[in-house]
Amino acid sequence: MKSNRNLIGSALIAALGGLLFGFDTMVISGTTDALKELFHLTPFWLGFTVASALIGTIIGSVAAGRPSDAFGRRTVLAAIAVLYFVSAIGCGLAWDWHSLLFFRFVGGLAIGGASVVSPMYIAEISPARSRGRLVAIQQFNIVLGCLLAFLSNYLITLAHLGESEWRWMFGVVAAPAVLFFVLLYFIPESPRWLVAKGRIEEARRIFASLGSDTGDADAEVETVRASLAAERHRVEEPFFRPQYRKPILLAVAIAMFNQLSGVNALWYYTPAIFRMAGAGKSAAMLLPVVLAAVNLVFTMLGLALIDRFGRRKLMLVGSVGYIVSLASTAWAFYTYGGAFNAVMKAIEDNAQIPADILATAGTGGIVVLISLVVFVMSHAFGQGTVIWVFISEIFPNSVRARGQALGSFTHWFMDAGITWTFPVIAAVSGGHAFAFYGVMMVLQLLWVLWIMPETKGVPLEQIQKELGIE
Repeated sequence: MKSNRNLIGSALIAALGGLLFGFDTMVISGTTDALKELFHLTPFWLGFTVASALIGTIIGSVAAGRPSDAFGRRTVLAAIAVLYFVSAIGCGLAWDWHSLLFFRFVGGLAIGGASVVSPMYIAEISPARSRGRLVAIQQFNIVLGCLLAFLSNYLITLAHLGESEWRWMFGVVAAPAVLFFVLLYFIPESPRWLVAKGRIEEARRIFASLGSDTGDADAEVETVRASLAAERHRVEEPFFRPQYRKPILLAVAIAMFNQLSGVNALWYYTPAIFRMAGAGKSAAMLLPVVLAAVNLVFTMLGLALIDRFGRRKLMLVGSVGYIVSLASTAWAFYTYGGAFNAVMKAIEDNAQIPADILATAGTGGIVVLISLVVFVMSHAFGQGTVIWVFISEIFPNSVRARGQALGSFTHWFMDAGITWTFPVIAAVSGGHAFAFYGVMMVLQLLWVLWIMPETKGVPLEQIQKELGIE
């Protein structure tokens, strides 16, 4: 049907914000060694440099909600595309450490904004029966962006561009940013936002074009109007009030647990982690591509199953996988850490590695690789697929933008903290870092079992009733 094509096309274009999200976030992983050497960065300041974009994401995620309510979802997405472009060109041409930090911060503003507006837009144009799969396209594009970033970094490394390698790694993000900006002009504005602004006829035409829960554009408009019309649910009302306590706590919890898994510490420092486990430079740049490909495959699996099995079942499976994989990774670093360090020192000194040390480190490296593959599978199938879908669903129409912003703010605030501290903790022991993340995932499992509600197949206006928002 034409409505299905329009719906899927609009969702795919909006989700390009997620592709840039993944690409721009992960591209720095290939530059850490060069930046550390060029700017003489300690582990603390290396962590700060990587986290500089994440400081921008915190601000971007908080700031995106109100402009998207005032000017529309599509308009704000176009502004986000411009920020991505400016950041890519600026980082590629950075003349010193401070200018690099500034343009990474600008990119962070775009990432934070995209994490709020892209899934919110997709949720608002999607019927309940397909909302999970369509919003999860955002997560699919995020992991596709991660894969493209790691692949791009690897290919640039093979090109042997010398001291300018890191500049090319940042600069290539400009190309998809331009594509995103152009394609946004081929999608409609959110019909739910149009209803909130009183632009009823436009909303009715878009519901008819995209499809709706009822199959009747007039009925869909009336349903949204009724939800927005309740006096207690005015857009102008305070967000932090007792009626919204449940969705607020749910959004904060799932966003915190997402980062307490250590997933972005893994992605930002993947080459460094594999070098910690004894891998050479070429292998350390190639193995992230393998992990990103696994991430993509299992995100596709989660995408296919989220509306069939529901959000909670995916989270349960993912939580168990997290615990097992993080425990085994921590064990490997505790058990083989001495051999890993000996191999790293020998590589740095260009010295011969004793056969017994090499064999021991090789065994430990295989354990780390297998454990991290299981970790990525668990994240992609569980939290990675669920988080943005779940947050986009649990808030009522009138405060969805602010709710999405709160969840995204929490996610990025925790991400910045984890990313900044990982190099410092890992300098003491990689085992300590992964053991901490494993304990946090035990807590996530308990939260899923006892607290997390199921939202599969429930219309957005019905979810607020089930959460006690009246």
